[in-house]
Amino acid sequence: MRVPARLLPLTAATAASALLTGCFSSAGSDEAAAEGKRIRVAHMLPPRSGLSPLSDDAFKLSRWSTAETLVKLDEDGDALPALATKWQQSGRAWTFEIRDGVTFHDGTKLDAEAVVRSLTKAAGASPKPRILDGVELTAKAEDADTVTVTTDTEDPLVPQRLSSPQLSILAAKAYKGKTVNPVGAGTGPFELVEVNGTASAALDRYDAYWGGKAKAPGIDVKFVPDGTARAAALRTGEADIVEAIPVSQAAVLDQDLITEVPMPRTNTLYLNTEKGAFSDASLRAAAREAIDAKSIVEGVYEGRADVAEGLLGPALPWAAELRTPVRHPKTGKPNGTTVTIGTFTDRAELPEVAATLQQQLQKAGFKVKLDVREYANIESDALAGKFDAFILSRATVLDSGDPVAYLYSDFASDGSFNLSQLADSSVDAELKKAGETRVGDSRRKSVIEAEAAVLATDAAIPMLHERVIQGDATGVVDAAHDPRERELVTADTYVK
Repeated sequence: MRVPARLLPLTAATAASALLTGCFSSAGSDEAAAEGKRIRVAHMLPPRSGLSPLSDDAFKLSRWSTAETLVKLDEDGDALPALATKWQQSGRAWTFEIRDGVTFHDGTKLDAEAVVRSLTKAAGASPKPRILDGVELTAKAEDADTVTVTTDTEDPLVPQRLSSPQLSILAAKAYKGKTVNPVGAGTGPFELVEVNGTASAALDRYDAYWGGKAKAPGIDVKFVPDGTARAAALRTGEADIVEAIPVSQAAVLDQDLITEVPMPRTNTLYLNTEKGAFSDASLRAAAREAIDAKSIVEGVYEGRADVAEGLLGPALPWAAELRTPVRHPKTGKPNGTTVTIGTFTDRAELPEVAATLQQQLQKAGFKVKLDVREYANIESDALAGKFDAFILSRATVLDSGDPVAYLYSDFASDGSFNLSQLADSSVDAELKKAGETRVGDSRRKSVIEAEAAVLATDAAIPMLHERVIQGDATGVVDAAHDPRERELVTADTYVK
């Protein structure tokens, strides 16, 4: 998609450039001179949990190709071999054959015991990786090359679950401290060698990689939460690959350097159903009626997004084909009811979305306060239900390639990311049914029925489906453009 370019004010450009000055060091410069250029990456979100794979930081490890899983997914979400070469199901048990000839970055060998160790740590973590919400999973080594994974109930999605970066397989050294430390403990084509808090990280090529030597000698990562600064890094040549360029900056850049990737990501207003104003279903309905998503798409996202018809967007085209009208609660009158909406600054558009929603809800009769912070400083309050409403940009098939995990995590009574504090028996029943249905048309139908059950509560108001905008400098070859945000730099990526 192309839009007319516009000038970035000089003061903003200067400030952004200053933020990036010195971002990418000359780490590995001797190697770079001999073997090619290291890839400089500007990421949006800094690590929240010290790059523990048991947190969302796992997706950084995956995007850097340093930590790997037993299974990976193709474009359709079907399971393909990775550290496991094949698998078969027998009731509640799945047997996986472990790939031979794989070593961890510390030189130790991948075997069944290593797989069991990693999966057992993940299954026993608190909180659990969200891909395991509602799932009791155990792993057992049958011999040196075979692992059996058993769930408490028959689960058709076990291979897809094991593709989640939060279930990466790491060397024993990663688990010796109080937290999981992935430095030097992965199996991918790049070895994580240095982490500087929330500022930067460095990776070197791992020449003994089982899949063949990577084309780039290494990766230098800088975490740059400021969207203007990330855009400036691409424009000035200070970064080779830039993650999540804000919509407001996209038109400023050379359009040949940016790629819009349709995302299974929904910008949603979660309403607190447990306490406060929105514990009243009629006021939740009033909020839904007040929201004009089209004006948000056109005004905030400059047309670079799609108006939501449900929780699942155009990245899953089958959803629209199966969806039927939803019966919502009766609309009440706000009569000056005060509500507080929370969101975060890390995604540049969200504060603007919040301001637009404030205007729309106030026009409908609500009084609206906003609480906008960095994500790291607001997540715990959001999960604790301290807001009447919370705006979140949420990936809907991030972990398994299947939306059931997202729906369960966000809307089940015991979901680990239940921002709406929703506890609805009909929703729980539909989610359970969807989770137990075999992969295929029947499962997709069950997923849409579960979506309808959620929407009928007005616990969440989907507003729009995002497209991520990625920047690749002129010399970048074969950077990944992954809707699931699992890949970015692969063994085939390099800089000319």
